[in-house]
Order: sequence, then structure tokens, then C-alpha cells
Amino acid sequence: MKLLTVIGARPQFIKSSMISKEIAATHGVEEILVHTGQHFDKNMSEVFFSELGIPNPDYNLGIGGGSHGEMTGKQLIGLEKVLLKERPDCVLVYGDTNSTLAGALAATKLHIPIAHIEAGLRSFNRKMPEETNRVLTDHMSDYLFTPTRTACSNLINEGIAASKVRLVGDIMYDAALHFMELSEVKSSVVSKLKLDNQEYILATIHRAENTDSPERLRNIFRAFSRSKHQIIMPVHPRTGSKLKEHHILLPKNVTLIDPVGYLDMIQLEKNASYIFTDSGGIQKEAYFYNVPCITFRAETEWTELLDSGVNVLYDPSSDQCLTDTMAQHKPISEWVSGIYGTGNTAKQIITELML
Repeated sequence: MKLLTVIGARPQFIKSSMISKEIAATHGVEEILVHTGQHFDKNMSEVFFSELGIPNPDYNLGIGGGSHGEMTGKQLIGLEKVLLKERPDCVLVYGDTNSTLAGALAATKLHIPIAHIEAGLRSFNRKMPEETNRVLTDHMSDYLFTPTRTACSNLINEGIAASKVRLVGDIMYDAALHFMELSEVKSSVVSKLKLDNQEYILATIHRAENTDSPERLRNIFRAFSRSKHQIIMPVHPRTGSKLKEHHILLPKNVTLIDPVGYLDMIQLEKNASYIFTDSGGIQKEAYFYNVPCITFRAETEWTELLDSGVNVLYDPSSDQCLTDTMAQHKPISEWVSGIYGTGNTAKQIITELML
């Protein structure tokens, strides 16, 4: 069996590393790895391949930047050429990026089966480009590998055949378990930054809905300024440019650092007292590492974390009090375990594909 994997953004590198590891251990399965180039700079891309032990891509399309339509269109053209050459038995796509949608579109036009890993997530906000990407990809896919029962219900409610839906758990939990010990040995980021354990807040802000709105971005940093804690923020290139464009001054308690590798990120997450983010993946990693999380969005696709009191929403367009929002978390001792499976998602996916 020949599987062709499409990746383009940092979270996808992490997820695919677990699948690649399982493929390498499985007789009779070959993987062709295609990197679209959506995240193209060294800190956002190259370091992840070397650090996570991901095989070098068989193809790197080098397509990054531009508008959503421009990027997706160019990726579609490039991926179609690769698919015509390789003729895989199945195309694997991850999550909700432009690379995800382009991979699914290219495959479905050529009548190649599609497996969507992390299927069924819904924020129910169609203004988010990620929501459009994930909905369209789900409706084109032949295998829909979901992380939660809620995701399964979302798909069934949209009329997708139950026979296509497989509840396998969250591939990010596989990664969290696999790389946690490695990060303890290889990462010294906490000591390098002279951070006392659990005496700082880790923040990540990158979604277009927050960065492209001067009002929302200002409100986020205004909320940051009201925290008594030091805030460490690995700055996404988009966020850094928007801070300059909108002339937003940093509060004294906020320190921007360059993007970090995954092992460093694990250590920054594990040792933080809180995590402030608009990232879907980091919401879950906060749960994996028992760190309370505030999500700077009006909604989230990871509704289980809200229901469990692990994660709380902070809407940057509202007049919410950040301190009051932080007080809404349940104590860690009351958190529900096992929300995202048992850590064997990669094995379940490859087993299902080989049936």
C-alpha cells in the first residue's frame, strides 16, 4: 500500500511524525511525504523535521505566503502533479489548513481515496478559514478519523455515512506521550530564559481573526497587561508583523521570543502556571500537561475541554475581565482523564487503512 501524506504547517509536522513512525514499523506500507511549504522559514519548518525525526519530504512544493485563495490554488496545482506521478492508494491530510483542503481537492478530482485525520471538529463559525477547510475536507473524505465522540456526532449530523467515521482518539496525545521524556533531556529553554517553574504564563496568538483586527489584537495585549505574571510569547511571523502594522506597544510584563521547536514548546507549556492561546492544538496540550488554559476566541472546536472546566473562553471583542475568566477553571484534581483516547491513535489509523 502506498500512502501519500500532505503536510504544510507546524501542527501537521507533529501529527504526521506519529503516523510516519507507525508506517515505518508496518510491513507492506510505503509513505510518500509531501510538504507544501505553507510554513516555510527555518523556525517554523526545518527545525521540526530534524528535531522530531520526521523523514525528509519526498517533495517540497515551496508554496507559502499570499492570500488564502492564492495559496490554496497554487498548492492544488502542485499536489495534482505529484499525485499523477505517484498514484497513491490513499492521501492522508491533517487538521484544517489550506494544505489540508488543497490535498483533499487534488485527491478527490483524481478519484483517490482521502483519509482525514482529526476529522469532525467544528467551531460553527464559518468566518474562520479553518472551519471552511475542515468542513469541505470532511465531506470529500472516505476515511474520517475522529479524536472524540463529539466529532463523530458532528459528522453524522451533517449527513456523512457512519461507515466512513472511525473514533480513534487524538494523534496529538500520541505525540505528547512520545516526546515528553525527550523534551526533558534535550530542552533547556526554561533555564535559558531564566524562568522560574510555574511563575510565568505562556501565550501564543496567531489566528487571523485576532491578528487581522487591530481592535481585537489591542484588547488581547491590554488583557495581558492586567496580569501580575510575566508572559512569555513565542511570536508567530504574522503576529509580529501585525503588531508593527497596528503600532501596538507591548506591555512591560510581555516578552516576545522567536518561534521555538516542539521540544522547547513542551517544556514551556509544562512549566507554565497558565497558558493563553488561540491555538487548537495548544488547548489540548495544556490539558495533557495539567496546565489551565484560557482560549482567546469566542468559540472553540475542542468543546470537551470547556465542558470539563479545563479550558475557558475569553472573547477579545468583549469586555470580559481576565481575572474573573481565569477563576472559572475547575481544580486540576477534578479534571476528567482520558478525553482524547489512550495514546495508540496512529496504530489504529494504519490498521484501519490496511483492512
